[in-house]
Amino acid sequence: MSTGARPSPAPADDELFGDGGENGRLMAAFDWSATPVGPVEDWPASLRHAVRTVLVSRFPMILAWGPGYTQFYNDAYATLIGTKHPGAIGDDLRVTLAEGWTALQEPVEHAMAAREASWIPQLLLLLERAGYREETYFTVSHAPAYGDDGRVAGMHAVCTEVTRQVLAERRQRLLHDVATSTGELVDEAATVAAMTAALAGDPLDVPFDAVYLATPGTPGLHRAAVTGCAAGQLPEVAGSPDELLPGPVAGLGVSGGPFGDAVTEAVVLPLGSPDGDGVGALVVGVNPNRALDDEYRSFHELLAGQFAAAVGNARAYAEERARAEALAELDRAKTAFFANVSHELRTPLTLLIGPIADTLAEHGAALPDGVRESLTLALRNGQRLQRLVNDLLEFVSIEAGRASAVRVETDVAAFTAELAGVLRAAAERAGLRLTVDCPPLGRPAHVDPRMWEKIVLNLVANAVKYTFVGDIDVTLRADGDDLVLTVADTGVGIRATELPHLFERFHRGAGTAARSREGSGLGLALVSELVTLHGGEVGATSEPGAGSTFTVRVPFGAPDAQAGAPAVPSASSRGGVVTPWDDVPGGAAPRTPASSPGTSVLVVDDNADMRAYLTRLLSPVWMVRTATNGQEALESVAAARPDVVVTDVMMPGLDGFG
Repeated sequence: MSTGARPSPAPADDELFGDGGENGRLMAAFDWSATPVGPVEDWPASLRHAVRTVLVSRFPMILAWGPGYTQFYNDAYATLIGTKHPGAIGDDLRVTLAEGWTALQEPVEHAMAAREASWIPQLLLLLERAGYREETYFTVSHAPAYGDDGRVAGMHAVCTEVTRQVLAERRQRLLHDVATSTGELVDEAATVAAMTAALAGDPLDVPFDAVYLATPGTPGLHRAAVTGCAAGQLPEVAGSPDELLPGPVAGLGVSGGPFGDAVTEAVVLPLGSPDGDGVGALVVGVNPNRALDDEYRSFHELLAGQFAAAVGNARAYAEERARAEALAELDRAKTAFFANVSHELRTPLTLLIGPIADTLAEHGAALPDGVRESLTLALRNGQRLQRLVNDLLEFVSIEAGRASAVRVETDVAAFTAELAGVLRAAAERAGLRLTVDCPPLGRPAHVDPRMWEKIVLNLVANAVKYTFVGDIDVTLRADGDDLVLTVADTGVGIRATELPHLFERFHRGAGTAARSREGSGLGLALVSELVTLHGGEVGATSEPGAGSTFTVRVPFGAPDAQAGAPAVPSASSRGGVVTPWDDVPGGAAPRTPASSPGTSVLVVDDNADMRAYLTRLLSPVWMVRTATNGQEALESVAAARPDVVVTDVMMPGLDGFG
C-alpha cells in the first residue's frame, strides 16, 4: 500500500477534499493511483460525491468502494479505529478490520448484494486498535453505494461506538444481581457463596473471583469462596493480601472475555467495614479484552464495597443473634428460677396460711386484740404473697406452652361486675368513684373464669394504683362476634414512649406517679398472655395527665368443657384483694398528736400493713406518727420535727433517699 502524496493537488481535488478536515488533507495528499480506484481525476462522479459526503459529515462514516473494498472515512471515524489510522486510508476494509471481519462480512455483503440497508445496534466487534484484542460495541447501519450506472459499486456505513454504554449497563446489572443475591440470607458463609455465584453469571467482567475473610481471633485470611477456577489453584490461607496471587495469573489457566482469551491479570481488593476494620479481601480476574481503566477500577471498588457491606451485616447479625440467644438463655434461666422458687414457696406458704386462718376462724374472738391483729396481718400478707407466687407460676406455664384457656359458658356481664365490685372498697377509700356498666350481653359467652378473673382484677387494680383523683369506669359490651371489656381512668396517664412496652414482663414506667411502687411488674404482661390464650387482644390508649383506657377484645368463642356452677370471684380475691398502700380496718395505729411528750418517731412507708406493724412495735415506747410517701413526710416534718425518721426507700413520688 502506497502512502505517497502528490506535490500539488488539482483544483478538483481541492473541491473534493477541502472541507474534509484533517482526514481530507491526508486523502488529498494520498497517491490514489496505487489503489484499485485509480487517480482522483479518473473517479466517476458517484464516487466523488460519496467521498465528499463522507468527509463533510461530523458523524463517523466510512465508504468501501469497488471489489477491493477501498476505504474512505472521515475524522470522526478515524478516532474509532485508533492506531489503524491513517494506514487504513485507501486500504482494503477486509484487511484493515481482519480481526472483526467475521462479524462485519454478512451485513456488508448483504447491503451490497441485496441492495438493502441494515441496522445493527450494539454489534460486538473485535478490534486491535490499542495493542490488544479489544471487546468493542458499535451501533452500525450498512447501505449500498451506487455508481454512475445505477449499479451497486460499494458500501457506506454510519456507525457510533457504544462500548462504554454497553459495559456500564452490563456492570450495573451485575452489581444489582450481586446485591440482591443474598435475599434473606444472614449466615456469613451462605452470603458470600450466593454473591460469588451471582458473579459467575457474568464471566466477561469477572472471569474468576475468590473471597478471603479475616476471622476474628484467627491470624491471616481464610478462603471462603471461589468461582471461575479450581479452588486448589489459589491458597487456602494467606497471611496478607499480597500472598493471594502466588504466581502469574496466566498460570491459573482461566479464559475470559467474549473471545475466550487467556486471563493474564487480576486485582486484589481489600474489604473494609464501616468502622474501618478490614473483613477480608476479594480477588477478581480482569477481562483480557478490556483495559483496566478508571471505569473498570470504579466497578471493582463498588463490587468490593458490596462484599464488605454484606459480610459486615452478616457478622453484625450473627453478633446480634448471639446476644439475643444469650438473653433468651438468661430469660429461660430466670423463668426456670422463678418456677423453682415459686414451687418451693407454695408448700411453706400453704403451711403458714392454713394454720393462721384456722386459728383465726376457731379462736379469733378469744384472742387478745394485739395477737388477733398480728395474725390477721400475717394472713393478709401471706395471701398476697401466695397470689404473687401463683401469678409467677401461671406465667411460667404460659411461657412453657403448658397453659390453655378452658372456656365454659359464663355470664360474663354479671361475673365482671362482681369482680370489679371486689375493688370498690379500695377505690372508695382512695377517694375514687368506681362505675361498673356491664349490661347483659344477649348471647352466651365462653371464657375461662379463672383467667377472666385475673384479667379484670389486674386492670381495675392497676387503674386504682395510678389514679389519684376522679373516676374509674368499667364497661362490657358486645361488638359483633366479640365481647369488649374497657377499663378507663382519669389517672396520671402513660407517656407515648412507654406505651409500646406496656405489656412486657417486669416493665415499669420510669418516673410515673403511683400510689405504691410495690408489685411484681407481671400484672399487665399476664393480662396480655391470658387474653391471647382466649384468641383475643388487649391494647391501651393514654394521654399523660388525662388518664388511660385499656381495651380487651375476645371472641364469644365456643365451649371447651361443660359449664358448672355460675362463676363467682374466688375466695382469695374476695378476702385478700387489699391494695398495699391502703389502710385496712384496725390495721394502722392512730397518729399521736405532735404535742404529746416523749421521743417522736416518723414512720414513712407506702405499705399500709408495714406502717401498722411498725406503729405497733414502736408505740409502746415512743410517740409515733406515720406518712404514706416522701412528700407527705416532708409536710409532717415541717409541722412538727421528729427525733427519728424510719423510712422506706422505694415509694411513689418522693422516695426515701429524696
